[in-house]
Parts: sequence; C-alpha cells; structure tokens
Amino acid sequence: MGKVYVVGTCDTKGAELNYAREVVRAVGADAVLVDVGTLGEGAEADIRAREVAEFHPEGAAAVLGQTDRGTAVSAMAKALTAFLRSRDDIGAVLGLGGTGNTALVTEAMRSLPIGLPKLMVSTVASGNVAPYVGPNDLTMMYSVVDVAGLNAISRKVIGNAANAVAGMARNPIPASTNDRPGIGMTMFGVTTSCVTQVREQLGKTHEIYVFHATGVGGQSMEKLADSGLLQGVIDVTTTEVPDLLVGGVFPATEDRFGAIIRTGLPYVGSVGAVDMVNFGARETVPAPFRDRRLHVHNAQVTLMRTTPEENARIGAFIVERLNHMQGPVRFLLPLQGVSAIDAVGQPFHDPQADAALFAAIRDGWRDAPNRRLVEIDAHINSPEFAAALVANFHDIHASRREF
Repeated sequence: MGKVYVVGTCDTKGAELNYAREVVRAVGADAVLVDVGTLGEGAEADIRAREVAEFHPEGAAAVLGQTDRGTAVSAMAKALTAFLRSRDDIGAVLGLGGTGNTALVTEAMRSLPIGLPKLMVSTVASGNVAPYVGPNDLTMMYSVVDVAGLNAISRKVIGNAANAVAGMARNPIPASTNDRPGIGMTMFGVTTSCVTQVREQLGKTHEIYVFHATGVGGQSMEKLADSGLLQGVIDVTTTEVPDLLVGGVFPATEDRFGAIIRTGLPYVGSVGAVDMVNFGARETVPAPFRDRRLHVHNAQVTLMRTTPEENARIGAFIVERLNHMQGPVRFLLPLQGVSAIDAVGQPFHDPQADAALFAAIRDGWRDAPNRRLVEIDAHINSPEFAAALVANFHDIHASRREF
C-alpha cells in the first residue's frame, strides 16, 4: 500500500495539514506531510520545505532565496514536481490551499501518471479549474470556507478529502488482466463514421480509447502516451491544430504531437476535420470572422471553414511535427474530403482549400525509413479510407522492430 502525501504550506496552513495527516492515519493509511512553504519554517513536517527545495535544478537557493512571492512559488512548484517524481512509494497525493498553493501543488500533480490518485482541496475549485486540472485525472474539492484555521466546516471538508484519498491509497485498482494493447484514437462528430469503422475492425484485438478532439481531448491522449499507457495511436482527427493556429475554442497546445515524438509510439495519423475552426454559439463568433463561411453545428457550436491560406499553415505545422517522429509513422491523406461536411454537396466542400493542405504536407515531408506519407483517393468517412488506416496500423506494428 502506498503512502498518502499531504502537501501544503506549513508556514500558513500547518494546523489544517496536520489535521489531514491525522485523519489519514486514523483510518490505517500511512501519511507523509510535505511542506512547500516559502516564507520560513512552519509546523513540523515529515519532509521539510528545504528538502523539497533541494530538488530544484538550481538548488534550494533558487526557491528559498527569492524575495518575490510569485517567483518563489513558481520555483517551489518545479522543485515539488521533481521531488514527487523521485518517490516510489506514493499511493495518493492530497493538497490543501488557496490560489497560490493550488497553482503550486497542481503543477506537480499534473506531472504524475494517470491513475495515481490526486485530490486538491482549494478555495478556487468552484470556478474554472481547467488551468489546474488540464488533461489529468486530478480531482478538485471546493473548500467552502478559506483554508485558514480549523472550524466545524473546514474539519468536515478536509476530513472528507483525507478519508477519500486514504481510501484510494488503501484500495488501489489492480492492473488490468486484459492483455489487449491500448490504442488512442481522436474523433469529432464529423469523423465519427471513420473512427467507428476502425474501432469495429480493431476492437476485438485492441483496447480502443477514443478522445473527443476538443483541445483537452488531444492533450489527454498524449498524456496517456507519455504515461506509458498506450501502445499506439490512430490520430484520425487533428482538428485542434486549426483552432490553435486560427483562434478557435478547442485549440491544441504547441506541444501537439509532442508525446509521439518523445515516446516513439507507432503512429497512424490523418487530417480529420482540419477544414474547420470551432467557436461557440453563432453570436460568439469573433467580429473578424463573422463574414466567413460559417456552419451552425448545433446551438452551442459554430464552425468556420478554413481558407486555402490557413490550410497551408495547418499543413506546415503538422508536417513539421511529423518529421520529428522517430518511431514508425504512416500519415494518410483522404483526397476526397476531410470531414462529413467536406464532401460534394456539403457546406464545407472546397477542393481548393483541401489541395492547399495536401500540398503543404507533401512539400514539407521529409522521407525517412520509419515514415511514410500515404494518399488515398477516398473520403475520410469511406470504408476504403477506414480500411487503409487499419492496414497501415497493422503494417507499422508488424515492422516496429525495425525502428
């Protein structure tokens, strides 16, 4: 059974952190109180702030020698990240705090593997928590009252959180006995038919994880790749790239495709739904784009057709990342359309824009023994294209030992 690491600033939250540690111990779990305070020595901790600070790449002075609080907190976050990743006995991590400690602790939590329990009791957990959670299985609990002393309410909230992480640490979910390799796939409504066909063909032999390509979906897939929980990727839907480059609401980060570059996982990809940039309801479309070709997907989602110029930028971004991949790669271009609404008679049918996309990828492509660009004269949602994805997937897995 792993230990519960209770993390916070003992110089300002000592009583609350000690209470959480005692609740964890009371139910039979082992607890380690980790101090990440930057203002001086606080309540007695099992791991003192200086010990954590020593894990900063530039040493403890880079953390504890700062006069600016923001700089000190950022530096301690880096140190805590390295500290936690050095431990091999963590069963769960519990954090307590306000805005500063929430930012500090969740940065370190986000570096931990998927599946390791992480719970943050925070004063900001009732608002937009996306910057704290990201693509991770990080749970946030609203503290209701400030984490500033123990009272009837804070005891209940902190006690519940401590009992929750103790339960998770004492009862870890065993590793799956399913020996089917895990494959990540990206999907959007307009590429669902393609993904469904591929999933049906591979589902009996592989565990398929489908990620909705809404910005965080692609990040989540790559987080699993970085965590060693995927054995391959079929990245059908790279629509988050247009949102990043043009300014939509479902953007990738600049690190899109980064996990594949870092891990060398077998990768089959395509350009699904890169014919569109995503916005919210029709009235939320930014003024510079209101005269563009728009399609109301539903009451909350409005799509904008990408232009040839934008598609050239999108293609250049994608191919630059593909050229850095060292594992086996097959990238497939569906020459008859990249989404359900990019087809003859559909609102985003634009062969010129698609041609600009394909040309940018062809022009930027660097041949290598491990990478192959494949052109399929079919629509992305056609049976022919799905079959090509599956065939190329089998091909790179069969030949992976060569790379």
